[in-house]
Amino acid sequence: MYKPARLLPEQVDVPYQPPRIARANGIDICYDVFGYSDAEPMVMIMGLGAQLIHWDDDFCRELASHGFRVIRFDNRDIGLSSQMTGGKKFSLYELAKLRFLNIPLAAPYKLSDMAADTVALLDVLHIRRAHVVGASMGGMIAQEMAIAYPERLRSLTSIMSTTGDPRLPQPSRQVTLKLLQRQPDGYEAYIERFKQTWLFLRVGSFPDDEARDLDRAERTYARGLNPEGVGRQLRAILASGSRKERLAKVTAPTLVIHGKVDPLVHPAAGRDTAASIPGAKLMMIDRMGHALPISMWTTVIDAIARHAHGASAKMRAPMAEMRRAG
Repeated sequence: MYKPARLLPEQVDVPYQPPRIARANGIDICYDVFGYSDAEPMVMIMGLGAQLIHWDDDFCRELASHGFRVIRFDNRDIGLSSQMTGGKKFSLYELAKLRFLNIPLAAPYKLSDMAADTVALLDVLHIRRAHVVGASMGGMIAQEMAIAYPERLRSLTSIMSTTGDPRLPQPSRQVTLKLLQRQPDGYEAYIERFKQTWLFLRVGSFPDDEARDLDRAERTYARGLNPEGVGRQLRAILASGSRKERLAKVTAPTLVIHGKVDPLVHPAAGRDTAASIPGAKLMMIDRMGHALPISMWTTVIDAIARHAHGASAKMRAPMAEMRRAG
């Protein structure tokens, strides 16, 4: 039976492969790896406008210590991966047309293209099947993978994400306006905006995270910003529509994790995701907003690891039975 490790992040010692560039699906994808090469692969997909480092180093290191080869990467249009082109600046007028008139939104690419990016990265790394973990927009991309490429998933974990069903509660006008604010010019203004944004998304005070926000902001800034890319990613989300009906075809063992006080993706979206995927397990976390605070890492990491190891055990059982029968 799987038993979670109880090491503090600073006590965890796993190999680390520094960032590299892979040519996949016709674009450059920047990725790095925590863990041993023979461990079960687990690919981490980040959310809107978020670089690979938003899967915190210590979070990935601890997850790898549970027996995984943890691969995180910059989605297209973010960080050190390829910057795309096209797509005009997003407007509230377009959002209103989509929400109230159901007029489709034009986009240079969709979430299905980003799912294909992830599969292509696995191909470059010679990984046939991986555990797939996605947060927010990353959860949507992971869902698209599970729908279109079922043979490539060992398991699926969708965190603070949604099916895209337009009937679900939407972010408030205040939240929407905050998301669509123009990125401020200059280093100091960016740092301050970063801190304020994460205070808002975490909902409440989390001192351990607040102490790290300056370093996180500086690393993000140093790796490069691409406001136009964030706009294209947002278009990809809105142009991709609902996955709700198609999620009924998902066969990967699925875990859905969602915060009970998420200000961006309503908690009802997490419940809807779990209800839409056959056999999915749902984990709603008290005090969790639209973030993964350090104080909740053990809870979240243990849940992901237990789910992934359980899925692998179920995969191995029929094979063992066939060997015995043979």
